[in-house]
Amino acid sequence: MTDDLATRALRIAPTDLLIGGTWRPAADGRRFDVLNPATGEVIATVADAGPADGMAALDAAAAAQRDWAATPARVRGELLRAAFERINELGDEFAALMTLEMGKPLAESRAELVYGNEFVRWFSEEAVRINGRYTPSPEGNLRILTVKRPVGPALLITPWNFPLAMATRKVAAALAAGCTAILKPSDLTPLTSLAFVSVLQEVGVPDGVVGIIPTTFAPPVTGPMIQDRRLRKLSFTGSTPVGMALLKEAASNVVRTSMELGGCAPFIVFEDADLDAAVTGAFQTKMRNMGEACNAANRFYVHSSIAEEFSRRLAERFEALTIADGLDPASEMGPIVSEGQRARIDAMVQDAVAAGARIVTGGCAVDRPGYFYRPTVLADVAPGAAIANDEIFGPVAPVVAFDTEEEVVAMANATDVGLAGYVHTSDMARVLRLTETLEVGMLGVNSGTISNAAAPFGGVKHSGMGREGGSEGIEDYLETVYVGFPDPFAS
Repeated sequence: MTDDLATRALRIAPTDLLIGGTWRPAADGRRFDVLNPATGEVIATVADAGPADGMAALDAAAAAQRDWAATPARVRGELLRAAFERINELGDEFAALMTLEMGKPLAESRAELVYGNEFVRWFSEEAVRINGRYTPSPEGNLRILTVKRPVGPALLITPWNFPLAMATRKVAAALAAGCTAILKPSDLTPLTSLAFVSVLQEVGVPDGVVGIIPTTFAPPVTGPMIQDRRLRKLSFTGSTPVGMALLKEAASNVVRTSMELGGCAPFIVFEDADLDAAVTGAFQTKMRNMGEACNAANRFYVHSSIAEEFSRRLAERFEALTIADGLDPASEMGPIVSEGQRARIDAMVQDAVAAGARIVTGGCAVDRPGYFYRPTVLADVAPGAAIANDEIFGPVAPVVAFDTEEEVVAMANATDVGLAGYVHTSDMARVLRLTETLEVGMLGVNSGTISNAAAPFGGVKHSGMGREGGSEGIEDYLETVYVGFPDPFAS
């Protein structure tokens, strides 16, 4: 990528707060640096919102809510469609911006552009498909009418790993439903979200309907907002502990919540699986985004008869990757997002080795500037090892051998979380059994990719509540109102 494209990419991202249709600095003037994880260098400084900014954003969202809810669905949908088209026009700049602030290879950023922008198009179409129902009561004395209406102003908190897709699947759903939205992106990767919100403003989304408040310390900013009765919706994607804390805050004000929290996805390979397809699927779901994805495979349960061969083949795929700055066209794996995250991953690997795991490949940082870590395969991992039960969020594949279906289901279900799971087998009866016995919200069968804007994304247990994407995704931003009236045909 040329320096000219990098310059153009940074140019599409405002660096102030958007509140009430105006880009402005933080009330106290604070700013923070955004780093390129491939170099550690500062690429931008962004306004650092404080409590006053959060309340100002809520004031603007509340003031705009009535008119936006009354805006015809077709108009809301056409504005989102215009944003979809504009983001496509700026595709090179958006992709480069994601690579600059998050580190993923440019090819992966382009893939996220397509995936993330599809939520904008999907919800532009869903806006005009918000329906209720009309039916007689079973007793015949009433007519039952249900109507949908927007929940109201929504606070949307997104993580750093997919800076476009995490924003689009929340904001587009909220706007399509008729809710105003306040976006709080991660301070590690705020630029893509700022650029996205700038596009919404550019295509004509009215002032106050969408705002953005990046901040380096969220609790004092979001806490008062959540306690304000005007805020009616909270959507959060991030860690389970933070989600639990937000749920407690939201409970005191009975704010409607949707939570997409931690994952620890099992990837199960049975003895009858197509081993080539299983290795390819494992490679895809582990190495997408350098493993920094909540639905990435976290623990690999492989039948004992093929565990050694699986580990060897997967290690070969890992070793063939070109590790480089994501801006390098040859890059197939970029850096970890921060030095702290890389250190955490390495500590997990070293703890596993101390507990008896064997490094097949990788297991250390890359000796170069930036926060790079070698893709790692660990064999001989004990079922109860921490690395097999805690979310890694990095390019590490711990392989655990198993012998029976009952055994592997018990191991897979032994964690508190249940976001995604993956199964490779040629036995479709087994697939149906696992669909009912594995405690996950999403299951990939003989595949390493499951995310799609038309599908409901979300988990069970401590992985959260609610769904994003699909026809289900807009429901989290709608209230159902029941109207009962006497049956006009009753005698």
